[in-house]
Amino acid sequence: MEINERRVHQQIRNFEKALNGYNHDEPLSRYLTRFFKENKQMGSSDRRMTSRFCYNYFRLGNSLNNHNILDRLAFAEYLCEENSPLVHVLKPELADSLQNELSDKINTLTATYGFNIKDVFPLVDHISTEVAIDDFLKSHFVQPDLFIRIKRGKEKLVHSIFKDHDIPFTIISTQTLALPNGTNLQKVANLEGMYEVQDLSSQKTIDYINAAEKQSWWDACAASGGKALMLLDKYPQVNLLVSDIRMSILRNLDERFEKARIVTPYRKKILDLSLPVDDTMKDEKFDGIILDAPCSGSGTWGRTPEMIQQFSADKLQSFTSLQKDISANAIPFLKNGGTLVYITCSVYKDENEDVVDYLLNNFNLRLEKMNTINGYDNKADSMFAAHFIKV
Repeated sequence: MEINERRVHQQIRNFEKALNGYNHDEPLSRYLTRFFKENKQMGSSDRRMTSRFCYNYFRLGNSLNNHNILDRLAFAEYLCEENSPLVHVLKPELADSLQNELSDKINTLTATYGFNIKDVFPLVDHISTEVAIDDFLKSHFVQPDLFIRIKRGKEKLVHSIFKDHDIPFTIISTQTLALPNGTNLQKVANLEGMYEVQDLSSQKTIDYINAAEKQSWWDACAASGGKALMLLDKYPQVNLLVSDIRMSILRNLDERFEKARIVTPYRKKILDLSLPVDDTMKDEKFDGIILDAPCSGSGTWGRTPEMIQQFSADKLQSFTSLQKDISANAIPFLKNGGTLVYITCSVYKDENEDVVDYLLNNFNLRLEKMNTINGYDNKADSMFAAHFIKV
C-alpha cells in the first residue's frame, strides 16, 4: 500500500480544525455541513475524510482517554476501518493487522494499550440485562446500515427503480430494505412518496400496535411522524391525532405527510405533556396511544457517536423523570380496554423496564409484552417497546 504522508498530515490538520470548532451544541452532521460551507477550499475527498475521522474518533467514547487526540484517532481508525493510511503513518505497528476481525483488533488494543471496551459507553451498569453488552459495544465500531420502509403496494416498483439505478439493497422483509449507509436516494427520480427512511428496529415497533378500522389513536410525541406514518400505512382507516411540544415540529410532520401522499385526515395539537393537559384535551378518549417518549437515544449512538461523551447519570435521571411525567399525563385519555404502546430508542433499564414498573404500580394497566429490540446484530439501532392494556 503506497502511503502519501503529506496527504495524511493534511487530512489530520483538517480533522483537528473541525474537531476544535465543534462545541457539542448541535448534531455533528449539522455542524460538519456548516463547517464545509465555511471551508469551501476543501474538496470532496477532504470533506469525506474529515467526516470519517470525526465520526470514528467519537466512536471511541471515553476509552483510551490517557492517550492524546491523534493517538486516539489512530486507534479509532484501526477499529473502524480495514484500510487506513493514517494508521500506517501514526501507528505503523498496527498496520499489518488492519484487516483482522474486529474482535481480534479489540484484543490487540486491550493487550497493548490498555483498551477497555466498557469505557466506550457511559453508564454500562445501567444497560438492560436483555442487551448482550459485548456485542452491543462492539457494534459501535461498525457503521449502521440505512433502512427504508416501502409504502404498502409499492414494493416491486421500488425494487425495479433501485435495480435500474444500480443501487445495492438487501431485502429484510416485504416492506423493509437495507442499503449501504450514505446512499443518496434524493437524487433518484420518481421515488418520492414511495418510501420512508426508518431504522429496522423502529419498523419492528409496529408489531406492538394492533388497531382496528375507525378506532381513535393518538401519537402523543409524534416528532417528525415516523410512527404515525407507519400506523397509517398498516391501518389507513384509523382516526389519528398527532401532538408534540412545538408548532415547528408539527409543520415538519405536515411536510413529511404531504411527501408521503397521506390522504387520511388527521388532527394535530401542540401539547407539553410534561405538564397536565386536561384543559386542552378536555374529554378526549382514545382506543390507542403511542408514546414514543423523549429519551437518551442511547440505542442510536452508533449513528450519532458524538453523543456518547456528553452523557451523564444526571441526564439519564432527567429523561426518566420526564418519561414518567409524560406517561402520567397521557394515560387518563386512554379508554378502558385501550392500548398503550410505550417506546424508547434507549438501552438503559432506567428508561425502559423501570418505567414499565412505575406504570404498572401507579396506573390500571396490564402488561401484554415488552422487549428490547436489539439491532446490533443487524447493523441497526436498538430500541425498547412495551404493550399495555388499560383495565
